[in-house]
Formats: sequence, structure tokens, C-alpha cells
Amino acid sequence: MENFFARVEGRTHAWPPGRKDLHWLIIPGEDFAREHLYEPYRALAEAPGLCPVSPQWMHLTVLHAGSQGTASPAEVDRLVTEVAKRAADIAPFDVTLSRPDIGTMAIESKGYPGAPHRQLWEMTWQAQRTVVGDRWPRIPSSSYPHLSHAYAGAQGHLADRGALKVTLSDLPGGPVTVPVTALTLVAEWHDRREITWDVLAEVRLGGRP
Repeated sequence: MENFFARVEGRTHAWPPGRKDLHWLIIPGEDFAREHLYEPYRALAEAPGLCPVSPQWMHLTVLHAGSQGTASPAEVDRLVTEVAKRAADIAPFDVTLSRPDIGTMAIESKGYPGAPHRQLWEMTWQAQRTVVGDRWPRIPSSSYPHLSHAYAGAQGHLADRGALKVTLSDLPGGPVTVPVTALTLVAEWHDRREITWDVLAEVRLGGRP
């Protein structure tokens, strides 16, 4: 498999290790993730060449914004205010995650329906543009709900996709429904093995009285 971290470091809008970038995330929660998303697929995620995602760091990305260092505290506050104002008109919804797929850079569960997730992606992007204009690129350039169980790392060549598919075929587990009631703004970074973050704010969906 291809090294996921090398890919994000080498893309046009690179994300180097250690740099804290602002992200809007859907976070299932550590206990929920451990029971429904981590333990059922531990044998898969911990295979050679892969960097498993710990339960507390499992997430669905909505928008990768800009580097925290390029935003003033006032701009971050305005961004939260803009997203909160728009999120008040968006009802909570459920995302159903499939059993994992063995990708070329990661093991991920894709989610459906996609439309409510894309609405959040578009909403956070428009809020971002209101605050910082076109200073930051739109990442991702297209959106679908997904959650990663493991990333291929520096030893990704050791991850045998055929063997991983065999392992997956022997593991129990079905679709998992994740309630989406809030967006979380985080300052997120990676160390070429793991993605972690500091929580900056949480915005509830459907929060208008």
C-alpha cells in the first residue's frame, strides 16, 4: 500500500508533520468508536505496514481548513460564529458506515447518505470564505463521508492488500450508524504515524430555538 502520510506531505497544498491545521470533524466518541469501529477490526488495522487509528482519534472529516498559525484568534472566533449560525438551520442526521474497504492508502468505512455530509462540507466552506476569503484552499475538493480505521505508513509496502481482504472476510461486523449532532473544530496534526488534535470548539446542529 502507498504511504498515506507521504501523500499528504507531497500534495500541492502540503500538510507537513507537526503543523496544526484547522479541521471540522464529526467525532463518534471514544467509547462508541472502541466498541463498534475499533475492536471488531483490530486484527485488520494492526496488520504489518499499517498505522491503526485509536478509538479516541476516529473521525469523519468534513473540511480541512488552513494552518492554525495563519489565522488570528479573532478569525477563529468568527469562523466558529459563522458555522454556528449556519448549523442552526441544519437538522441532526445519521450516517451509516459500511464494513471497511481495503484501499490503496488506508482502510476505511464509507458512509451514506452522502447528501447531509456534503451539506456540512459546503456550509463550512462558505463560512470559511466569509471569514478568510480565498486564503485557504478547499480540501477535500469533493466530499463523501468516510472513517479511517488505519493508514498505510512508512512500511506500507508490507501491507498485503490480498491478505488484508482475506483477514477482513473472516471478521464479523456489520454497518454502524453514527448519530451526527455536532461539528467539532480542532487543531489537527500528524507525526507520520498518527493523527491527533486539540479541540477548539463544538457547534451543535439544529441549535436554533
